Order: sequence, then C-alpha cells, then structure tokens
Amino acid sequence: MPMAETRILSARWVLPVVPRGTVLEDHCVVVRGERIVEILPDAQASACHPDAERLEFPSHALLPGFVNTHTHAAMTLLRGVGGDLPLMEWLEKHVWPAEARLLSGEFVHAGSRLAVAEMIRGGTTCFSDMYLFPEETARVVDASGIRAALGLTVIDFPTPWASTPGEYFDKGAALVAAWQGHPRIGFTVAPHAPYTVGDDSLRKIRARAEALGVAVHMHVHETAHEVSTALAEHGERPLQRLARLGLLEQPLAAVHMTQIDDHEHERLPESFTSVVHCPESNLKLASGFCPVARLLGDGINVALGTDGVASNNDLDMLGEMRTAALLAKGVSGDATAVSASQALEMATLNGARALGLEAQIGSLEPGKLADLIAINLGGLEFQPAHDPHAQIVYAATREAVTDVFVAGQPLLRGRELRTLDLDELGAMTRVWQERMQAAH
Repeated sequence: MPMAETRILSARWVLPVVPRGTVLEDHCVVVRGERIVEILPDAQASACHPDAERLEFPSHALLPGFVNTHTHAAMTLLRGVGGDLPLMEWLEKHVWPAEARLLSGEFVHAGSRLAVAEMIRGGTTCFSDMYLFPEETARVVDASGIRAALGLTVIDFPTPWASTPGEYFDKGAALVAAWQGHPRIGFTVAPHAPYTVGDDSLRKIRARAEALGVAVHMHVHETAHEVSTALAEHGERPLQRLARLGLLEQPLAAVHMTQIDDHEHERLPESFTSVVHCPESNLKLASGFCPVARLLGDGINVALGTDGVASNNDLDMLGEMRTAALLAKGVSGDATAVSASQALEMATLNGARALGLEAQIGSLEPGKLADLIAINLGGLEFQPAHDPHAQIVYAATREAVTDVFVAGQPLLRGRELRTLDLDELGAMTRVWQERMQAAH
C-alpha cells in the first residue's frame, strides 16, 4: 500500500486552540494523508520532510476549521423570509407556511448545496444540522467534502417528510443504515423542541441516542414564552421535564438556552449538557440572552451555531464569534468575559465536544484529522497584527478565509471552491427564487 502524501503548510502563525491562547510564529502543520502528524518550526519541518509538498501562507493564521454546531442548512433558500418578527409569529405565519408550499427533497438538496458553499467559504469544516429530508443533505455532504453531524429529526406533527412519530423514527433509522461508517457523516437525534415533541417520543429519542452513542440535538429554553407556556400547560419548565425523562443523563446539545434560572445553573454542571449559543439569531428574534459567561464559569461546554439563514441571514461563524464575545461582555458587565481565544475555542473545539468529535477535530494536534483553515491577516485592515486571536475575532471577515481543508483535502484554495461551482449555484438559486415567488 503506497504511503500517504505528506504536505507542509507553512504559516506566519499557527493557532492550535490548545493550550488556549497559544500562538506559534513561523510554524508549519505537517499533514500526511488525512491527519496532522507534526507541528514544527518552519526550518525544522523543511529539514525533517525535504521532499514534501509545501503550501505557503506567509501572512496567514492557520487554525482549526469552525464547527457550526446548530444549523438548518436547507433553509438557506428562505433567506430574508419573514424578517424582523418574534419567533412564534415568524414560524407560524411565515416559515411553516412557506415550508408547507415548497418543502421537498429537491428543495433540501438545493438549499443544502447553497449552505455548504457558503459555510466552506466562511471557514466552516463541520456543521450539525437539524432539518427534514436529511438524506438529501447527506448526498450534498458526501459530494462536497465537508463534514457533518446530521440530525435524525423528530416532530409530533405531520410534515412533507413524515406523518407520524413512528415514521420519523423509521426514516431516521434508514438514514443511519445508508450512511453509517461514512468518514465525514455522523449523526445526532434531533427532536425539534419540547413544545413540539411529547413524552413518549422523548423516551424513544433517549433510547435511540443511547443505542447509537450520539448526542441529542434540540432547541431548549429558546424564549421566555416557551418556558411560561410549558409551566402553564405541564406544570414544569422544559429543562425540568427533560431531566425527568432522563435526557440530561447523556449528551445533550441544548440550543439557545436564553432562559436559565438559578436551580438550572446548579443542575447543568452535573449533567452531560452542552449549550449551543446562537447569538445573532437570538438577537434578531429578540429571544433573549444566553448567560454565556456564567455557564463557562460553571464549567459548562458552550459551543457556537449560526442557526438557519432564515433567522440569521448568514452562516458566518466569524460573525458569531465576534457577536458572542461582545454580547457576553455587555450582558455580564465584565470586559474580561469571553476573550478572543475563548471565542475561538467555542467556535472550534467546544463544538467538536458537543458532537462527541473532540478526539478527531476542533484543534490542531498530531493525530487529529486535518480539518483546518487559513485566514489572511496581511491586509491593511488588520495592521498592525499584534494579536492574531484578536484580529480574527474582532476584525476579520469571512472574505479573509482563503483556504479550507477537510481531512487533508482542499475544499477552498485561494478563495476558489474546489468541489462546488459558484456559477451553477447562482443559476440554481435564481430558479428557486422564481419558483418561490410564483408559489407565494
């Protein structure tokens, strides 16, 4: 069997994420095949691997690819639908009616392609998705080279994908059977929210997640209205109900979590819960503020997600990092809350932890998969570059992402997509826009 190709990625800075805040100047990441084998000073890397291909990033930072821990990828085709509205009005009067008219496997395949292209161009190498027709998203992930954890969605009401809870479970099982073992596709069990999934389904969800050894991925405590309605109808807060049903006894990626009382703050560190913070979606929908600084102080794993484009308008993890860091300072009244290096950790390693992938991705370490990106800090707007962490979190935009690799394979080189065609995507999107306008 031939030896895998060795490639040296030489950069002005390497930001491995661990230990937090580490900056390695004039270092190289040595990749053999799909994995990182060494991180060395430039001269040493050249001496140790004289015949390896070299890729030069003289004004760049190399860092782990971003892990977008909560998306609804196909909803990219609903960008701008029903803007500037609170959550339930946005869902009930705009999003759900649009989905009832348009949702199909074809819609999901097209929307997922558009989303994946946007994410790659913004430095995301792995995303955790929750949507219908996930078999179509799987096809896009397979073809594009990105990594994903696909949600086995469960809702207790009919949709164009499934009619009964049993059918959701059966279709989820079929997805696992079709794609289990794929090197870049994993799974979560993804009940939509406590207010759309009953106790019987949640018990089955817990058993399914335990059997598969994966996390449960769920919207939880997104708004004050959700919590007050649960108290009025069931006499308990949603998180209390999930605890009663055993869902805090195994990995849970609890998305949003803007409403947490003191008892829940005490209970969460004893659980296996990761909080997935979606700051820009929460701000746009006026859903509330996740107490990120307090959660991190309590030792809770806090990851970042963009949510869907319909409630955010982009899939920009650099934007989420900046907003998360600034919002944490404002909400806590503490300028030291969520440093730039912490924000980067939330967008990379913490997302991997929430998905159970921290042994494989999320930081640049020998033995891990070579999911990494290059951000060009050579522009005038980033000078002087005293602290590359601060420049990336507080100054960089996604246009500064020049190169993206997943398992050592280039998906973006010099801002050019390698596995998706921009012109084709543009034409496809225009067709869907016309179809959506005609169906309105």
